[in-house]
Amino acid sequence: MTENIGSSGAMFGGDIPPEELLPDELPLFPLTGVLLLPDATIPLNIFEPRYLNMVEEALGTGRVIGMVQPKITDVESPSGEPGVYETGCAGRIISFAETGDGRFAITLLGLCRFHIASELPLQSGYRRVKPDYSPFISDLEDDESTVPHREILLSTVEAYFLANDIEADWSTIDGAADSALITTLSMLCPFAPSEKQALLECGNTEVRGELLGNLMALSLHGDAANHGVRH
Repeated sequence: MTENIGSSGAMFGGDIPPEELLPDELPLFPLTGVLLLPDATIPLNIFEPRYLNMVEEALGTGRVIGMVQPKITDVESPSGEPGVYETGCAGRIISFAETGDGRFAITLLGLCRFHIASELPLQSGYRRVKPDYSPFISDLEDDESTVPHREILLSTVEAYFLANDIEADWSTIDGAADSALITTLSMLCPFAPSEKQALLECGNTEVRGELLGNLMALSLHGDAANHGVRH
């Protein structure tokens, strides 16, 4: 079964104010190296039993789950689960499919980032939190900030893609708005989890674009240094 689920909310073409899509309790899906940003989509394969439970229950209660990255630390959460970063992004399930082997294939649409205010008891094996959206409520509005020196950034992107054997549709990249360009690059490029987290926590497109360029430049500098050592 495949279901496309319309995403209501003023920002997403519906009549419900987007803030009303944000639940007071949020199921948590920790996933290393995966970045979800507001107004972007990400496909996910769900196969672990507790997260199958999470998706089934979310479909009946607003369809919103919280994406967050685990921390590499020995500190456990109050529930006894591994620690996670305190900032994540809430996403709404906008498409859902059951596979023939017991998995769910879903697509999330990023709504708004959140801080974890507190963690709740486990439910059906998965984690839940009380989210605080207030520092990021502007995520529900259009990001009109721009990227200064876009051409310099694109030159860095081109070199980074070449060094990492990443293919790109340059006509699409050249025509993309700044916010869409920076969001897509931040989510798709193979940065380390801590770097992905730093991109998530940036204030807007301008700040995220500056960090993105710096991360790519550092990677290129490291590749060049390693190349010099080898030869």
